[in-house]
Amino acid sequence: QVQLLESGGGLVQAGGSLRLSCAASGRTVSISHVGWLRQAPGKEREFVAAVSMNSGFTTYADSVKGRFTISRDNAKRTVYLQMNSLKPEDTAVYYCAAGGLAGLRVGAPGSWGQGTQVTVSS
Repeated sequence: QVQLLESGGGLVQAGGSLRLSCAASGRTVSISHVGWLRQAPGKEREFVAAVSMNSGFTTYADSVKGRFTISRDNAKRTVYLQMNSLKPEDTAVYYCAAGGLAGLRVGAPGSWGQGTQVTVSS
């Protein structure tokens, strides 16, 4: 069993930045990828970014490429999402998620966090 705890959400103006953190605990040795998914009101859950915990390879949704950066600190068992040049359309609940990359990309990971709200005002 893996537990994920997000932090770092909040309210920011368009063009601003936020950094989300995801601390993992439990059977973290079994995690292949950790990523971020988001869900805005009235919209489907969507993939944002993921990182391989072994290789560090990263992958991003087209909508955030060049603006968001995902990184990991294996010693701290923590994954970060640095979000720059934020837009109102980035407003959503952001969930940390763990599992295989294929599951993350379709919004069906093995483990979820409780989510953190990110609101970008125009």
